[in-house]
Amino acid sequence: MGVFSEQATNFPVMVGPVPLFAVQSMVLTDGYKIERVYGSRFSQALMPTAKTIQIEATLAGPERLLLKHFLEDLALATRWAAAAAAPLLAVAGIPVVSGMTVATDMQITDLKFTHSVTKREALDVGITLVHVSRTAIGDLVGVGLDLALAIATAALPTPGPPNPVTRTPEEGP
Repeated sequence: MGVFSEQATNFPVMVGPVPLFAVQSMVLTDGYKIERVYGSRFSQALMPTAKTIQIEATLAGPERLLLKHFLEDLALATRWAAAAAAPLLAVAGIPVVSGMTVATDMQITDLKFTHSVTKREALDVGITLVHVSRTAIGDLVGVGLDLALAIATAALPTPGPPNPVTRTPEEGP
């Protein structure tokens, strides 16, 4: 059945409607505009200026080319073309939902697909998304969803440390 059935227990990173099950890394970068307070030696952060998400993932199984096509369509879609495909995209841009963040109003700026002889049945994909604010209400909804994720994550029980037993190298013979 492929990726969709085999990895049903693995919560994917969602880029719009496209599930990414094998994410190797995800980097969230927030930039802030710093201005000097007029007539003072102090500076302050005025507002966020750039939010960028970079995702490195592997598209595996028979669905890999279909997922590649969906990602390309999301990257090429204008606001209105995306709205025809998914009505919420006209208002909120491309949402990215993961265990680290919920980000709305994102737009794909770079896609990189790699196919190699070592991974014949898979494609590596690099995706760069940038926040493109559409409305203040959309920004508030995105911040609220991100905060809800943070609160829910903090409320969940966590397992103990990965290996609480101290290990020492064994002595030779």
